[in-house]
Amino acid sequence: MNNGYDNLCLNILQGNGAAIVVNERDNDPYTAKGGSHYMPKSTAIREEYLTMKPTMEILENVKQNSARNKDEVFTRLYRYMLRPDLYYQAYQNLYANNGASTQGINEDTADGFSKAKIERIIKMLADETYTPHPARRTYIQKANGKMRPLGIPTFTDKLVQEVLRMILEAVYEPVFLDCSHGFRPNRSCHTALKSIKKGFNGIRWFVEGDIKGCFDNIDHSALVGIISSKIKDARLIKLIWKLLKAGYCEDWQYHMTYSGTPQGGICSPIFANIYLHELDKFVVNLAKNFDKPKEKKFTPEYQKIASKLEYIRKKLIVAEDREKSELLRRRETLRKELIKTPCKSQTDKKLKYVRYADDFLIGVNGNKEDCARIKRQLSEFIAGTLKMELSEEKTLITHSNEYARFLGYDVRVRRNGQIKHGGPGSRTKRTLNGMVELCVPFEDKIMPFLFDKKVICQTEDGRIKPERRKTLLRCTDLEIISAYNAELRGLCNYYSIASNFGKLNYFAYLMEYSCLKTLAGKHKSKISKIKAQYKDGRGGWGIPYETKQGRKRCYFAKYSDCKDAWNPTDQISNAVVRFAYTTTTLEKRLSAKVCELCGATDAEHYEIHHIRKVKDLQGKETWEQIMIAKRRKTLVVCESCHKLIHRKKFCKTE
Repeated sequence: MNNGYDNLCLNILQGNGAAIVVNERDNDPYTAKGGSHYMPKSTAIREEYLTMKPTMEILENVKQNSARNKDEVFTRLYRYMLRPDLYYQAYQNLYANNGASTQGINEDTADGFSKAKIERIIKMLADETYTPHPARRTYIQKANGKMRPLGIPTFTDKLVQEVLRMILEAVYEPVFLDCSHGFRPNRSCHTALKSIKKGFNGIRWFVEGDIKGCFDNIDHSALVGIISSKIKDARLIKLIWKLLKAGYCEDWQYHMTYSGTPQGGICSPIFANIYLHELDKFVVNLAKNFDKPKEKKFTPEYQKIASKLEYIRKKLIVAEDREKSELLRRRETLRKELIKTPCKSQTDKKLKYVRYADDFLIGVNGNKEDCARIKRQLSEFIAGTLKMELSEEKTLITHSNEYARFLGYDVRVRRNGQIKHGGPGSRTKRTLNGMVELCVPFEDKIMPFLFDKKVICQTEDGRIKPERRKTLLRCTDLEIISAYNAELRGLCNYYSIASNFGKLNYFAYLMEYSCLKTLAGKHKSKISKIKAQYKDGRGGWGIPYETKQGRKRCYFAKYSDCKDAWNPTDQISNAVVRFAYTTTTLEKRLSAKVCELCGATDAEHYEIHHIRKVKDLQGKETWEQIMIAKRRKTLVVCESCHKLIHRKKFCKTE
């Protein structure tokens, strides 16, 4: 970075006969005076220097500088890719995911993570010999039945990408606009929906936007050009270019990547946000040129009736008793007429915009011709600047009185003349008119979910009834009810801010009786007997289970508990590690140099043995018993113990 520390302090550290000059202003242990880049000969000196200032603190300073000056250009960020503490933090971010044990094109997974592995990665990055492996291409099914391609990198590449992501996030997160909500810290689908609920009131038209194959069609040259305008670091740009051009393997065949970032890659979301930030800036500038204040506040009809009411109000002040009854009757008649009369003059023009990943919604106060012009301008910008295509079949112009679909919700603006009190002491008013309504698309989303999960079936006469789920019959009673509870809470939490949330009562009923039918099928019994067996004596039922604190009961989840949930989505915290405690638990365990299996302290290398799930362990081997007792997916072991573990696993499979 060009700024940050004003005083330049050169500390000369002596080791192995080599003098290493460290520029403390830039916190770069790999840059000698004069600009040459090399690794220090003494590992001890390097570790001594790295303890001086944690990299997470440096990245926090980068973030603050970026927030203070949105146009700042950053240089020499590549050196942070050579800081070991970032790799411990990257492993901490990645190892808990199930994908940490998923193999790419080789057997490299989170299992075997060690200090030596970090040193190998840093050495390759330092002398620029690091080359990312091609991603393994696989497919998952989308909601519409089509297949979505996913690229699975090797774990080493995931570590490098996660470190790069943290650096890019520190630079770009303060720059991104408030209208962007996808793949960002402390933002989610619900923050996007709530911004629509607050900001789109009174909107007359919706433009539903969708970019065709966004992740697969990101132009590499355009993306690198956008990043290069903000980050002037040739080595970092070269690394990004390598990641983009790594290619993928499918059916053991290598394919080059000419465009796009693989969905499944760690850096893909932030690459997409950097790329689509240009679209955000374009729409914001479009709104500045489009917005126009209203010429007059009220319609002539509304203003005329309001003037008559004002005249009557003044007359009532000085009127005699015999005249007041007639004036009050006229005021009540005019008041009823005023409430039925359109109020807003609709002479203003306004454009609102919200984006989540490649889906966006634009609200327009104007006419349909304005919407068609905006859609055409968007299509030209996306095709010309972003080298992508706006999906014609998904980019719709919808009147706000009808439902537009965004992030699984139906969105519209109410036209409701219902009269309510606006507040204590205030007159009646149309409190719902012009307000945004978010609704559950029950027929399009909930019913297909129930059919897909085999929760319900349709009889010959067209009726819907719950059915037992054969796939759960071999599970325990507690596992069955827990599976239903997780699915019910997941859906109800997502739709917790819907205006018609009460419609999910029927969904909860179908789920509960499907659960009861599954339990009855498991025990070859009846629903009535299952409820009688598990009744709690207070009108409810639940599965009892034992804990250290005593006997407890797992009840079927109540859908109403999810209404207006405080945190309706699973948000991954990206809080910066506290400066005083930057050394992670994993780093401490590795640095302790003690094998947690055999207790050896004199081994040359220590590695982390990683498993997918603790519950998969059977407890037959000593290392399994230790991991079960510790309830951990990781175990620090010496190199010989790690080889022994894998040799026994291999013999078992043979």
